[in-house]
Amino acid sequence: MRFWSQFLFGSQVMCAFPGLVPQSFLQDSSRRPGLFFPRLALVCGMMVALAAPPWTEGSASDAEISARLPWPGRTGPTQNGHVAAEDAVGLPTEWDTASGTNVRWKLALEGFGHSTPVIAHGCVWLTAAPADGKQLLVYAVDQHTGAVRHHLIVFENPDPEPLGNEVNTYASPSCVADAEAVYVHFGTYGTARLDPESSAVEWERRDIRCRHYRGPGSSPVIFRNLLVLTFDGIDRQFLTALNLETGETVWTTDRTTDYGDLDANGQPRGDGDARKAFSTPGYVDVDGETHLVSVGSRAAFGYDPVSGRELWMVRHDDFNASAPPSFFGNLAILETGTRGANLLAVRLDRTARGDITDSHVIWNRDKGNSDMAAPLVIGERVFMITSTGVATCVNVQSGEEVWKGRVDGTYTSSPITAGGLIYFCSEEGEVTVIRAADTFEIVSRNPMGECLRASPGAAAGCLYLRTLTHLYCLGE
Repeated sequence: MRFWSQFLFGSQVMCAFPGLVPQSFLQDSSRRPGLFFPRLALVCGMMVALAAPPWTEGSASDAEISARLPWPGRTGPTQNGHVAAEDAVGLPTEWDTASGTNVRWKLALEGFGHSTPVIAHGCVWLTAAPADGKQLLVYAVDQHTGAVRHHLIVFENPDPEPLGNEVNTYASPSCVADAEAVYVHFGTYGTARLDPESSAVEWERRDIRCRHYRGPGSSPVIFRNLLVLTFDGIDRQFLTALNLETGETVWTTDRTTDYGDLDANGQPRGDGDARKAFSTPGYVDVDGETHLVSVGSRAAFGYDPVSGRELWMVRHDDFNASAPPSFFGNLAILETGTRGANLLAVRLDRTARGDITDSHVIWNRDKGNSDMAAPLVIGERVFMITSTGVATCVNVQSGEEVWKGRVDGTYTSSPITAGGLIYFCSEEGEVTVIRAADTFEIVSRNPMGECLRASPGAAAGCLYLRTLTHLYCLGE
């Protein structure tokens, strides 16, 4: 097999076989002004496609692949970080990026982003943006070969608000997919529905605004025919639902939180910095009615997802909430924010109405909890990891600690679970696999050599990891 080689000098791309790709195509970026490395993605995709191993006999057909949604959103097929049993078969626990062992393919990415690799319609979908946030991009990468099927600018922003930090990006919210479309979301900078075959924009909204101050982070979720978006900015805090087919607003509900942050002049202290949050909601059946559960700064809420009506509220003392809720039976497991976050178990039933802080909080663990990385509920246990690398197992019924163990590293990425194992991804570039059991046991450590802040995805026995600069497909 003949391979292509590439050499990058600034914004120039030099191909060993230039005749295969017209030079005008590589050089002309007039249709997408300002896009750095304007044609690199396509060339890389073609390179990877040539280098990727061929399909084996008995592989699923293209139609079967396209029909599946193995990782349709930030938190996977069941909103809880669990890999489906059919996709967990053969998922690797060890690999080596240096030698290529169990590395199916690797793709260099343009720009930055922390969006989870969403796997749907036979592709891995993820967003990216340059450091200045002036262009918002989407990738559609063949999940099996790593070939770039689509790579386009969805929105351009002449003057985005500075992030004010070195952790977040302009492309941190993840995509979400259903059987008909893929939806991309960049917070206040825009939301769009894409055709999964062509990536053509079918509708877009750029009028739903808030001031994120530190950049967007909340990912969209789909409920029936609605796309639910969360905006917890410093100036406005609300949820809104759009019609999936048309993009029209169905409902908008403001947070009713008492932030307790007003100064003597009645203005929020710190410009409202303590009001912002980055969490993604989840929904659960409660005695025949659905509750949309959303954690914000200083309070968590339950809403009717059809109408947006607020059902209940739980007050808390934290801010910067980023972890989505988890569920066990009639309990909602809520992580409340950063810097000393609490972990709560809230009983949900038909009596959950109004302020239920004093009546429905079953247990409240006030220290040693994860903050940015979401907890995983597996059986009757909650597994989590702190930002400083301490893993903990807690009894989901009582909140009592079962064990605590040192994994090491810094963690913003949320873990996933498959086949009785948990995958933790650190900013230092190491993936640690532990057992989801009542004793602490590290199964393997896998250095990637690159920072990991995006949560992983999985499909068909492959693990998809996004580093700061690359997308990896890992499989045996």
